[in-house]
Amino acid sequence: MAEATQNHQDHFAGEDFATLLEESLGQDIGFEGSVVTGRIVRLTDDYAIVDVGLKSEGRVPLKEFAPVGAKPEIKPGDMVELYIERYEDRDGLILLSREKARREEAWTALEKAFENNQRINGTIFGRVKGGFTVDLGGAMAFLPGSQVDIRPVRDINPMIGVAQPFQILKMDRARGNIVVSRRAVLEETRAEQRSELIQGLKEGMILDGVVKNITDYGAFVDLGGVDGLLHVTDIAWKRVNHPSEALQIGQPVRVQVIRFNPETHRISLGMKQLEADPWENVASKYPSGARYTGRVTNITDYGAFVELESGVEGLVHISEMSWTKKNVHPGKIVSTSQEVDVVVLDVDSSKRRISLGLKQVQPNPWEQFAETHKVGSEIEGEIRNITEFGLFVGLSADIDGMVHMSDLSWDEAGEAAMANYKKGDVVKAKVLDVDVEKERISLGIKQLQEDPAADALAQVNKGSVVTCTVTGIQANGVDVSVNDVLVGFIRRTELSRDKAEQRPERFAVGERIDAKIVTVDKAARRLTLTIKGREVEEDKQAISDYGSADSGASLGDILGAAIRRRNENDTDEE
Repeated sequence: MAEATQNHQDHFAGEDFATLLEESLGQDIGFEGSVVTGRIVRLTDDYAIVDVGLKSEGRVPLKEFAPVGAKPEIKPGDMVELYIERYEDRDGLILLSREKARREEAWTALEKAFENNQRINGTIFGRVKGGFTVDLGGAMAFLPGSQVDIRPVRDINPMIGVAQPFQILKMDRARGNIVVSRRAVLEETRAEQRSELIQGLKEGMILDGVVKNITDYGAFVDLGGVDGLLHVTDIAWKRVNHPSEALQIGQPVRVQVIRFNPETHRISLGMKQLEADPWENVASKYPSGARYTGRVTNITDYGAFVELESGVEGLVHISEMSWTKKNVHPGKIVSTSQEVDVVVLDVDSSKRRISLGLKQVQPNPWEQFAETHKVGSEIEGEIRNITEFGLFVGLSADIDGMVHMSDLSWDEAGEAAMANYKKGDVVKAKVLDVDVEKERISLGIKQLQEDPAADALAQVNKGSVVTCTVTGIQANGVDVSVNDVLVGFIRRTELSRDKAEQRPERFAVGERIDAKIVTVDKAARRLTLTIKGREVEEDKQAISDYGSADSGASLGDILGAAIRRRNENDTDEE
């Protein structure tokens, strides 16, 4: 009996223990996949041993309590929330995860934020194909490249590891997918800032901005929701050929609002307006005639710009670059960045213009020649060029003098005389004139000898009647010579008082005729004569001597009487 009783008790005890164990195990196994709070009992080299209130203790890898490379900041006694991955491992310990616990917590908070369309904070920590990975407090999200910023970002490194707000675009807890956008947050913030900025924007305001884009004509500056144009001429007082010389994308700048159109929302900005204007008092600082040293900043077809100080430039016109180099591109005289000495010619402060001279630094070779070679002095030089109107003779390394074709010979015509010379010949000449202002030196070769017609010219006067010899018959008149050294011309209409006789062909070369001098050109040694004028004058003289217009006598009667009178005088003389 006692033995049976003992067996019954043992069976009951065994059955009760198995039931209790099954219930206990079933209850504990139900904790898998849940988040519990545990207390850290101790730390090993790789794990933290945690009591989560179950039959066994659990362990968590230490690396889950700190970022890579950092030392976990936990100690025994700390309370932490953990995710139960498996009830017991092969060592009989509960396998716990701090990382998954954080992820579960994060997912719950993210779902709530997604439902309420709220922003969440996260940190970009890696790159993947098509975008970046973001840590949202334990939950991993995908940030597409197109959702990083409002405009393309060349360098995203400054954003990595920095906590910033994001907007959840899509999430699927079952698949563990979350897509976020940083751009949506910026656009919303930008719209708010733009509205606020536009309402309070006024001309003259000083604002901080960031260079957003650079073009050939200027740079666009983001003022925080609205863009303004910073024109290249308003970047600095000094010359800026291209905005990239002074600015770069992403650079923070301080600007002033120059113009603002409330209707179109166009904003013109300036940077140089925040600095002192170097053109103030420039007229007194750079007086005309003063000499300064500057730097060539720009070369054009019409001259070169020289910087006298930062923001103050003057123009050396091509005509003021050299005394002797004409029609030469300025780039062959000076080069960019070259230091040059210049003389101030004129200052126009209102137009912000300074005219400079480069050649004025050197002596004027025309003035030097005028000082050393007076009019009438003789020179010797090489013929450097022959043109259709004369010879150019080298007088120095830089300047030439010109012998006009009419000053080559007393006897030969200009073209015939020029045939006697060729380029490279060394000739002697006399200085006839020096015009410093026009930079001209007139020379003469024939003036080295006395003019053979000088005496003849002294003997002829306007109005005198001279005997000429016909030297040529032209369609419009007759060529003649006077005293064998002077040349003259009688126009067709001056060949006779009678129009029927105004025919050049009725004269013959070598024929001698009397004509009246109309003009005397001593420089050209040429006379203009008239036969018609001589005849008219003789008629007037006959009328004066033998009759008058009131006597009723005809001109034939008067001339007949004059002829008879002359014949009688001739008979008396015989």
